[in-house]
Amino acid sequence: MEDSNSVLDHSQGGEQISVKQVATKYGLILGVISIALFLVTVFAGLIGNQAMQYVGYIPTIILIIYAHKEFKSEGDGFMSYGQGLGSGTLLVLIGTVISTVFFYVYVKFIDSSFMEIVREKQLEGMQEQGMSEEQIDQAMAMASGFMTPEFISVIAIFMTVFFGFILSLIISAFTKNSNPDLDM
Repeated sequence: MEDSNSVLDHSQGGEQISVKQVATKYGLILGVISIALFLVTVFAGLIGNQAMQYVGYIPTIILIIYAHKEFKSEGDGFMSYGQGLGSGTLLVLIGTVISTVFFYVYVKFIDSSFMEIVREKQLEGMQEQGMSEEQIDQAMAMASGFMTPEFISVIAIFMTVFFGFILSLIISAFTKNSNPDLDM
């Protein structure tokens, strides 16, 4: 049975690379890079640093582009918009699950002080915004229920995959190369 995500080279009769293969390869790479960035953030004392969050988007964008390039070069030279969207989103899902599992294990079993550091950063941010003590106490009480490794992990997966989907929508518009024979 033929994989519907495969690109076939009918002139040679051989099966080429699939969306799933490309997404898995680059998703694993993204997972490792994300873990490395997380560790740099922790050990450099940059937890809560907004710039470090944006730095994390760069490898995602680059890896989606490389995945699309590889899919086209290892296949028949074509990639539909849907294949680009699928490979980018799956790539981000795989990378996110890997890095989130690492995050969860790290925060839950290796460095339990991480969550306290996050709470302190939130408190500092609220104080810098000029919130009153009463407002801060109220906000921290509400946030405490959501500041668990489990909740953060689940939310991180959903938010990151959604962001990856949006990125894939945009990038695929530029990297797609539809097969004109299929557009008839």
